[in-house]
Amino acid sequence: MTVSEQLAHYPAVVEVDVAALVANAARMRSFAPKARHLGIVKADAYGHGSHEVSRALAHAGYDILGIAQLAEALDLSSFLKQEGIDGVSIFSWILPVSDDAAIRQAIEAGIELSVSNLDQLDLIERQGLPAHIHLKVDTGMGRGGAIPSEFPALALAASKAKRAKVVGVWSHLARADEASAEGKRATGLQIKIFNEAVQAAVEVGLTGFERHLAATSGQIWHEDAHFDMVRDGIGLYGLSPDPQNTPSLDLGLQPVMTLKADLVQVKRVPRGQTVSYGGQWVAPTDRWLGLVPLGYGDGIPRHAAGKGPVSVYTQAGRIDTHVVGRVCMDQFVIDLGSAEGHEPPAWAGDTVVLFGNPNSNTTPGCPLADDWAQACGTINYEIITRLGARVPRAYS
Repeated sequence: MTVSEQLAHYPAVVEVDVAALVANAARMRSFAPKARHLGIVKADAYGHGSHEVSRALAHAGYDILGIAQLAEALDLSSFLKQEGIDGVSIFSWILPVSDDAAIRQAIEAGIELSVSNLDQLDLIERQGLPAHIHLKVDTGMGRGGAIPSEFPALALAASKAKRAKVVGVWSHLARADEASAEGKRATGLQIKIFNEAVQAAVEVGLTGFERHLAATSGQIWHEDAHFDMVRDGIGLYGLSPDPQNTPSLDLGLQPVMTLKADLVQVKRVPRGQTVSYGGQWVAPTDRWLGLVPLGYGDGIPRHAAGKGPVSVYTQAGRIDTHVVGRVCMDQFVIDLGSAEGHEPPAWAGDTVVLFGNPNSNTTPGCPLADDWAQACGTINYEIITRLGARVPRAYS
């Protein structure tokens, strides 16, 4: 099925505002004006579509993109080549274990690779091809990267490598979005450890590499973490790394994604009617209910039961309401209010917006992804990245 056919036949859509994405890119540059900016397009560009987003970022001036999984990187490399987009590097940091074919293919495609240990360095070296690598030090995140005591040995080995050229030294901040004194202290310690790792790399003779540590939160709240390059992630997509610290809109960011669906049924139910599996919601009076054709099969959290916010746009105006009953695989129910009158407040075919940009002319006052995150006890990153591929994406 083509994209146009998918859009025509599916009763929901993810709208991606490319102009807002480009505006957010400019805003990110204002947070770290002296650094090179790497655009993060992992997880299908946080659910927005890595191909379309990468094209837009390339046209907006990005000359390097970051994508976690090597399979994603290979796909993106092929797409950029097919599109004739030159001069854009790709950086990937999750490598398969002992998969020589994939590593060789990545090196041949010019993909820059992260190296956290000697085994990964050897995997790259034994391909016998010139490769660009970024050495990763674990400054306190506890994920990938060499621990500080082992990083000098990794740097030394890399300095003696015959094929692998070190073009970056990097790490990732664990608590840069925290405004607390403890959070700031932890970030300061990570910056100190990172500086020590960079010095260790210099001492073994490595030169000409870029240092990068800050993602979106590091850019916004920790100027001393900017270094040579920064990584633009969640901010590109118009969302704050921590809305409790500073909300997205207060940062001057514009939400890029809007999730819409058609209201497919409206019906009146009597007082006492239970809704969805388990009968956990009971109509307190005669009610109008609406059926929305999205469910956990599309990535809508089951935790939204009884609280996921939506806005319904009718000819008479906007109705702000919420999910009632459990979210099902393909659909959920919303409460449209008391059924005292004979006419329903909304009709099948009216537009339901789960989240988007409340400042948009087309979805004024709608919920934010942040609102869904708060309702479901999670983060805005998860709300947008979990949306399923069967929901078509439309770009404007």
